[in-house]
Amino acid sequence: MKLIYLFIFFVLGCFFGSFFTVVGLRLPKHQDFIKKRSHCDVCEHDLSFLDMIPIISYLLLKGRCRYCHAKISNTSTYMELFTGILFALSYSIFGFSIELLYALGIVGLLVILSVSDIAYYIIPDELLIFFGGYFLVLNVISKGLMGAIYSLGSAVLLFLFMYSIMLLGNFFFKKETLGGGDIKLMLVVGLVLSPFLGMVMVFFASFLALPVSLLILWKRGTNLIPFGPFLLISFMFLYFTQLDLSTILGWLKLF
Repeated sequence: MKLIYLFIFFVLGCFFGSFFTVVGLRLPKHQDFIKKRSHCDVCEHDLSFLDMIPIISYLLLKGRCRYCHAKISNTSTYMELFTGILFALSYSIFGFSIELLYALGIVGLLVILSVSDIAYYIIPDELLIFFGGYFLVLNVISKGLMGAIYSLGSAVLLFLFMYSIMLLGNFFFKKETLGGGDIKLMLVVGLVLSPFLGMVMVFFASFLALPVSLLILWKRGTNLIPFGPFLLISFMFLYFTQLDLSTILGWLKLF
């Protein structure tokens, strides 16, 4: 039975991944992603349902538009597959529980933000407001009113922590080191993670981003990278593994 549910969550994830990609590409440009139909970017022909079946349509059409035969970007297909895997993984780890709803929210935020931040170097405020509200509602349901209030305090602390890092970075490097979206993102993260885990998340994200930054510096002569996806990969890792303070402190003692 679990295999059936895994397959269902994978398929659902693929469809949501397609939608998340559209949101990530349209939201920063203030385009309608609800009513406006998807279309070919070259000939602008509206796509039918058969043209938008996640992964399958791309493979059957051999990566080309049915109408003008122009090559289709494979970004959406990769994100569909990625989201499908993460949806299935979420169910595998948490089953049918309130934690599953948190996990699916984190996946949605990761996919939409990654598409937006990589494409435009923008983290839309509307995205953060929506998922902030989503996690806050889950906190009220799972932790009660006082627990939700505590999570708001955690969000503020992590926001101030990230803001302090930005100020220090700007002072030492004499240029902007963090975008405003990265700082505001910590308000959302703080609704789920404790202040300590949020700080661990930032350092882990920096560790992941460093080799990518050096590679881009070597190839393009600039080390400008979207930091939001690294923050959320770290966020997802910490939540999915359910690491706690005692475990991390135990690791630190080994050094």
